Amino acid sequence: MLDIKFIRQNPEIVKEACRKKQAKIDIDLLLEVDEKKRKLLQTLEEIRAKKNKASLQIRELKNEEEKKKIILEMRELDKDSGEIAKNLDESENKFNDLMSVIPNIPLDSVPVGADERSNVVLKEVGEKPKFDFEPKDYLEIAEKLDLIDIKRAAKVSGSRFGYLKRGAVLLEFALINFAFGVLTSEDIIKKIANSVKKGYSTKIFTPIIPPQMINPDTYKRMARLSEKDKDEKYYLPQDDLYLIGSAEHTLGPMHMDEIIDEDEFPIRYVGFSTCFRREAGAYGKDTKGILRVHQFDKVEIESFVVPENSILEQDFFIAIQEYLMKSLELPYRVVLLCAGEMGGPDARQVDIETWMPGENKYRETHSADLMTDYQSRRLNTRVRRKNGKAELVHMNDATAFAIGRTLIAIIGNYQQKDGSLSVPKVLQKYTGFKKIKR
Repeated sequence: MLDIKFIRQNPEIVKEACRKKQAKIDIDLLLEVDEKKRKLLQTLEEIRAKKNKASLQIRELKNEEEKKKIILEMRELDKDSGEIAKNLDESENKFNDLMSVIPNIPLDSVPVGADERSNVVLKEVGEKPKFDFEPKDYLEIAEKLDLIDIKRAAKVSGSRFGYLKRGAVLLEFALINFAFGVLTSEDIIKKIANSVKKGYSTKIFTPIIPPQMINPDTYKRMARLSEKDKDEKYYLPQDDLYLIGSAEHTLGPMHMDEIIDEDEFPIRYVGFSTCFRREAGAYGKDTKGILRVHQFDKVEIESFVVPENSILEQDFFIAIQEYLMKSLELPYRVVLLCAGEMGGPDARQVDIETWMPGENKYRETHSADLMTDYQSRRLNTRVRRKNGKAELVHMNDATAFAIGRTLIAIIGNYQQKDGSLSVPKVLQKYTGFKKIKR
């Protein structure tokens, strides 16, 4: 959520941000409602002040007639205040509804554009594998090696589900162990942090297994639940809870309504969770396999930093993602998303897309999202500065590994002519084997 004071003072900047993010929101209407709300509140406060003054007068007066006169006047004030309070509630509800859908303002470095054609490839890393045979689609390989079973999953759960089996399961846990090992290693984190900026914080990540259900109010405060996207979520009406779509949905609110001392920053978490998405807007897209499914596992990182370090922290997150990809020896590219492609809470979003030989193209496997204080304002998460002043923190989240998509990339890039699958060297100590074959 943006600061209403900022919106009042910079309406054109906010309107331009809405245009860039293709959000059709009437900022002039918001300001009208805001003005009406403030006037009603002022009037209500004036009435309350008159009533307080009248109460004091009644206690001091001895003349009964004068007391009755003031009491009648107070009753009239009560009628007026009741109507004003009703109008104020309506105005506040309308104000909150409008405020909740205004997107974050993109940073100046974010390219302007409506769709992926305006995204900017910042760099490509790694050599695409050269095969002396026609590379196969990952699903064909996985089914022949009995690693993925979508047919039986369809019988049990329906479309967009799959069973991971045998070596694929061990690869999943190898990826999880590898990611947690990297993110809790003081030496590795120091190396990555210094590559971004010498002397930058080397604080490691605290491992978390977060709740996989979230109440609606907290989901809204995370700016991840709205009328526009609620059909994308799985809702449990009996419990009034949602299944999370990513670990950051319950990592981000951990410190809501808290003021944390500056010395504790940055606060960094790495969480593992199963994620649930309806894929309501993906009709007809990637219907086979495990690329776009209703249930998947993910390792996610989340951090809270002082405002002056928020961009640097996102750069640090991206450097972590690159370290993980280079360790797996997977070819990838780093992409700066245009404003129209970013999520509403994002000030800057950078994706990593991994080369998929079976499709002969890059596909998105990682995302790094800088929220500035957009989420923390809703969550009321603040830092207490050394001078005693409290201010909103800045928040970042990013993918360490989306397991399904990473498995797809490994299967595609490490396929062998004889139909077997090599295991990335960095994962072999976790799997206990170097190759998967039927």
